[in-house]
Amino acid sequence: MNFADVRYPIETPPAPGKTIEVAPGVRWLQMPLPFSLNHINLYLIEDGDGWAIVDTGIRDEGVQETWEEIFANEMDGKPVTKVIVTHMHPDHIGNAGWLCRRWDVELFISRTEFYHSRGVMAEQDRGFSKVAMRFYHRSGLDQKVMDEIRDAGTGNYKRTTELLPFGYRRLLDGDTLRLGDRDWEVITGSGHSPEHVCLYARDLDVLISGDQVLPRITSNVSVHPMEPEENPMKFWIASHHKFKGLPSTAYVLPAHNRPFYGLHDRLDYLIHHHEDRMEALEEACMEGQIAVDLLPVLFERELDSFQMMLAIGECYAHLHCLMDRGRMERTIGEDGIYRFRTAGAARTEPHDEAEHDRPDDAPMMV
Repeated sequence: MNFADVRYPIETPPAPGKTIEVAPGVRWLQMPLPFSLNHINLYLIEDGDGWAIVDTGIRDEGVQETWEEIFANEMDGKPVTKVIVTHMHPDHIGNAGWLCRRWDVELFISRTEFYHSRGVMAEQDRGFSKVAMRFYHRSGLDQKVMDEIRDAGTGNYKRTTELLPFGYRRLLDGDTLRLGDRDWEVITGSGHSPEHVCLYARDLDVLISGDQVLPRITSNVSVHPMEPEENPMKFWIASHHKFKGLPSTAYVLPAHNRPFYGLHDRLDYLIHHHEDRMEALEEACMEGQIAVDLLPVLFERELDSFQMMLAIGECYAHLHCLMDRGRMERTIGEDGIYRFRTAGAARTEPHDEAEHDRPDDAPMMV
């Protein structure tokens, strides 16, 4: 698949503080992000005499001012009725607490995402843990980069995320969420985050996909210090197969880039992309390798310390999936650093290295 297989019905995104109707009763807006990926798509869904908000942008005074413009000019004088969050990353959940308090409404989110967010928030009160530093040391990162990661990471989530409400309304896979006179099916995926919520309106054939399916970039799928032995890639690929159960005709409203058609083709591409990366890692690990030396196999670009932190997590995600499949072995040296070797590599006859096309869309670094 290439990008020509994805079709964008709307060429120009909404201007700051403005919305565009993308389906009956559904409006699209954007908020800025202070990253190379400089925006997030948010959505309003008509809910009777008001509007439900889907995702919120990061905690930021300028973002909150833009929200006030939306309230004043783009909601037909109607209030917010619900705040719905797809997952716990700051660009999605950052203003949820503020919006819930601003409008005195409930937060709708999956249980795992709610408690994971609160757990990260609580941990950041204690600073960057020794467990996290050990995690990055085992990847082979040098001390200077680890110090930069520690300094940047301490309190970062708390700076970009408002305190959540004490309580919430749980969204569970298979549930139906009634908004106005329309039913939205709750479909969850895992890998990019633990229990990512998507919403599908069958009568509209519209999927609000969050970061689960994006048209041009591949969402970051990482192993994190909080759960250092997890296997998120296994669940990410399984989730893509699950979402292929939706109609191929679905109009997808993603969290980044533009709304698009081409759901099944995009899912097939994403599955192939990660399978291809795992094959490339197998070929690179015919002799024992440490994770930091494998990053050029996955990323062509020069990485700063923040990007390297995400890249290490994504490298582990691919390696752990290979380990789960019995195709990769891991040992730990006296230096406390992991070495990865392709299973059976010592018994494999030498062969010519196969070529692998680089993906057009590098993994999302937010």
